[in-house]
Amino acid sequence: MFANRVLSGMRPTGSLHLGHYHGVIANWIRLQHEQECFFMVADWHALTTSYDDVSIVGKSTWDMVIDWLAAGVDPEKATIFIQSRVPQHAELHLALSMMTPLGWLERVPTYKDQMDKLSHKDLTTYGFLGYPLLQAADILIYRAGQVPVGEDQIPHIELTREVARRFNHLYGREPGFEDKARDAIRKMGKAGKDYDRLRTRYLQEGDAEALEAARALLAASQNLGGADRERLTGFLENKGKTILPEPEAKLTAASKMPGLDGAKMSKSYGNTIFLREEPEAVSKKIRAMPTDPARVRRTDAGDPEKCPVWQLHQVYSCDTTREWVKTGCKSAGIGCLECKQPVIEGVLAEQQPMFERARRYVDNPALVREILEEGNTRARKVAEETMDDVREAMGLGYGGL
Repeated sequence: MFANRVLSGMRPTGSLHLGHYHGVIANWIRLQHEQECFFMVADWHALTTSYDDVSIVGKSTWDMVIDWLAAGVDPEKATIFIQSRVPQHAELHLALSMMTPLGWLERVPTYKDQMDKLSHKDLTTYGFLGYPLLQAADILIYRAGQVPVGEDQIPHIELTREVARRFNHLYGREPGFEDKARDAIRKMGKAGKDYDRLRTRYLQEGDAEALEAARALLAASQNLGGADRERLTGFLENKGKTILPEPEAKLTAASKMPGLDGAKMSKSYGNTIFLREEPEAVSKKIRAMPTDPARVRRTDAGDPEKCPVWQLHQVYSCDTTREWVKTGCKSAGIGCLECKQPVIEGVLAEQQPMFERARRYVDNPALVREILEEGNTRARKVAEETMDDVREAMGLGYGGL
């Protein structure tokens, strides 16, 4: 039911650069045309490491959303929202914290990794220890089927799956579950008899084909509501109702966008080109890039493989230009400034439509607020549907009051 839903987000910690665009946002732009997408400003997550300096969060939120819109994220096709404006994230995080073993959080690889990298900060806080569980809540509150992540984030998705599995095991057996499942089978008519036969075959003989065939029947049934469909999904494998579906990691290719020094583009390295940086500043930065140390003089031959500018040619230049660079550099037929010019033109051409799209939002900030309010409202509606089921499953529904 939710397999086509995607959740992704970014922490508002400053202006976005071209590494963000090539590593994350370009993928979002493609996904928004193919799947139901929720893109989140993860402002609570920003506080896990920046709790002692919150001044950057507010301004960065507006700048980041404008960058998303400028890059081509379409609020008509995707839901753009602010995490803290959807309080159900926090409520689900609290609910999940009641049943998540402490050891699961302590073993997340990025927990110790970040503690080491940010050793100058005091990260012995509950918020930092619990941020992987908040991340799990972010995903599970939308019952997202897919989460675009880099390879280093896969352990977070695995934790989310474990949390969902434990929750469903503990709370999926609602009162009268089997009777409700049997009622749902009857609603399916003739397909219900086929489902029951396939379920028996799977449970008694372990027939994987019967399991897939029964799942297909559920997916095709027009007579089932969402709750009944989830009940029969669990009943099929002799489990309870699947309240929080386990998401799948949608592995994204590592960003191929190098920084100005050849290392990964990162603000902490000071080697970035920002998404909406002025053309004069972009040109100046690229012209000042280091090149092959062997090219001391204009007449010295060089090796493109030893030059950071060559890495940018892999992103911005066509085959013909790259061949011209390779031949010209190795023969000293072109100088380094000549070599850099096509890269400058490529970056500026990429940024130009971003400036044009951003202008209407910079000139009229009320448009950004309107987009976020609409997105927050849509996100809250979906999140509240999940929390209704979670509260009921955990004995907090109080329907009779």
